[in-house]
Amino acid sequence: MTDFFKGLSQVKFEGPQSRSPLAYRHYNKDEMIAGKRMEDHIRPAIAYWHTFAQEGGDPFGGRTFDRPWFDKGLEGAKLKAEVAFEFFDLIDVPFFAFHDVDVAPEGATLDESNKNLRVIGDIIGQKMQQSGKKLLWGTANLFSNRRYMAGAATNPDPEVFAYAAGQVKAVLELTHELGGENYVLWGGREGYETLLNTKIGQEQDQMARFLTLVIEHAEKIGFTGQILIEPKPQEPSKHQYDYDVATVYGFLQKYGLEKKVKCNIEVGHAFLAGHSFEHELAVASSLGMLGSVDANRNDLQSGWDTDHFPNNAGEMALAFYYILKQGGLGKGGFNFDAKVRRQSLDAADLLHGHVLGLDTLARGLKGAVALIEDGEFDKLLDDRYAGWDNGLGQDILGGKLSLADIAAKVQADGINPQPRSGRQEYLENLVNRFV
Repeated sequence: MTDFFKGLSQVKFEGPQSRSPLAYRHYNKDEMIAGKRMEDHIRPAIAYWHTFAQEGGDPFGGRTFDRPWFDKGLEGAKLKAEVAFEFFDLIDVPFFAFHDVDVAPEGATLDESNKNLRVIGDIIGQKMQQSGKKLLWGTANLFSNRRYMAGAATNPDPEVFAYAAGQVKAVLELTHELGGENYVLWGGREGYETLLNTKIGQEQDQMARFLTLVIEHAEKIGFTGQILIEPKPQEPSKHQYDYDVATVYGFLQKYGLEKKVKCNIEVGHAFLAGHSFEHELAVASSLGMLGSVDANRNDLQSGWDTDHFPNNAGEMALAFYYILKQGGLGKGGFNFDAKVRRQSLDAADLLHGHVLGLDTLARGLKGAVALIEDGEFDKLLDDRYAGWDNGLGQDILGGKLSLADIAAKVQADGINPQPRSGRQEYLENLVNRFV
């Protein structure tokens, strides 16, 4: 045991009336909701990077945190692993997620980096066996090192592509060995800053080839988890090839990969794309692409991905509505890709942030379940589109009528439709009843 969380106890559910600063008021992991334990609906995970690797910096200032494992190389990484699993127990969630460079220091060569990863990976595996904690997903950091300044898979230099491939191979294999349920590819630099030095078609061909190689290797080693792409617009590249769910789906469909890959959708990224979280979830679900999600939020007054902990139960209720309507997240889950603020220096602040996030998700889940069980919301949606269930609507969708046939029918039957209210304000009030 380390003394990083000295004096802090495991967070327990105490109910809405609790005044304890470190207690769950709404997140009760064993509570049965719609036939499943709350924990099994949410499948929460701790993000190794923001919780243990981030230094408290922002675009205008550097490190503010003073963690005992910083700048300590491999020995520091071992200490960080000890602290991480202590935290997983304190916050009492079943999953975690990591990038390779979050858990192990990057070496001077790929071989050295992979050896470091293997050392810490073995430690993590032992701790998983001892604690029962599970890996929601693993991924490789293909964006921080200067070699990736022009992208990884989309880099104009094939040697950078090759280096990235070697990095992903190691992390994918470790993810498989640790029983990870997903492998995520986040194209943090897979975009461009100016067309003056960019061949878009060339770069997208490269990205598709990279993804195909990952899929093939996953199948070769027997990895049965999901392969996920995480859409991310604007930041850091001005034009990202994985801008949003629709863009990712179009890319996958072009290269015949849409049946092999799903999306990991983040609240903050949806916002940067000009969408709401529920929009991205709805689009992904309609395309069969909703695999997993990241739970966070952005500061609406700041122009970058600030990764605050979620605190809006109403927004989460709408998110859970789409998740529940598709039957849940399956192998996915809610990864807390969220961080404490740069002035939040204490170890306890890490717990406070995750308590807030889990209580928010719990309230959102309960609200969505109540909304669905009530039935009026779904009925109003069905009623609005009822005309497509039979008669003219079915004939149009079924291809029974040509454009000329439809025009003739309008004339013959004297069709003169009148607008009907979309009832948005009523629906907003209805949703608000259950939050």
